[in-house]
Amino acid sequence: MEYEQLKLGNQVCFPIYAASRLITRAYQPLLDQLGLTYPQYLVLLVLWETDEVSVNDISENLILNTNTVTPLLKRMETQGLINRNRSNSDERRVIISLTKKGNDLKEQAATIPQQLLEKLDVSELDLHEIIDLRDKLNRLIDAIRN
Repeated sequence: MEYEQLKLGNQVCFPIYAASRLITRAYQPLLDQLGLTYPQYLVLLVLWETDEVSVNDISENLILNTNTVTPLLKRMETQGLINRNRSNSDERRVIISLTKKGNDLKEQAATIPQQLLEKLDVSELDLHEIIDLRDKLNRLIDAIRN
């Protein structure tokens, strides 16, 4: 091939994209038990870390546009997982908080990361390599965002 840079195997983006899709697929049966989609799980991870955050904070943490996050949050509110309320100090801001039901899912979800590792056939990688990969990907994300 004349354009080596256009071979799929030479792309940085494809293995990241493929790994993301495969990991998301592996998560789904675990999340189905909790009645969650993967994006809903990500929102809950943000809220379990810091409850009562703005829609903009969630969007920024998940690197998603607010017009993507807002319908997701509306569905989660309908499911009784979160509350959406206008900020008292700035009514343009919507504050998202966990309901008891959303908070109670935290205990059930606590085993998901370990279950995922057990489910994935990553026998060629040890835990330290996976953590190193995560850290390198976070550095890549930071570099791209700035």
